[in-house]
Amino acid sequence: MSDCIFCKIINGEFGTKFVYENEWAVVFKDINPKAETHLLVVPRTHVESLNELDDEVLLGKLMMTVKDVTKKEGIKSYRTVINTGKDAGQEVFHLHIHILSGRIK
Repeated sequence: MSDCIFCKIINGEFGTKFVYENEWAVVFKDINPKAETHLLVVPRTHVESLNELDDEVLLGKLMMTVKDVTKKEGIKSYRTVINTGKDAGQEVFHLHIHILSGRIK
């Protein structure tokens, strides 16, 4: 999707440094962190939100990406959040999983 900021990040248009990446997703730091550690897991495929995701395999791969990146980064305790829809706080309409760890800001 040409106007999606996460699609642009995935395509390298902003030079965003990825903390982790694999075939299914990229992971990078949130620019407006809500905790000491605040990462975003973003699928390479554009899906607007969890409501539009029909691919069970992709959902599993995204959750395994959470597990893999937290292990790589030495994060042992964390919370995952998926905001779905404007009323739930979703600001970027490209599915993403927040990983929050440490002191909440």
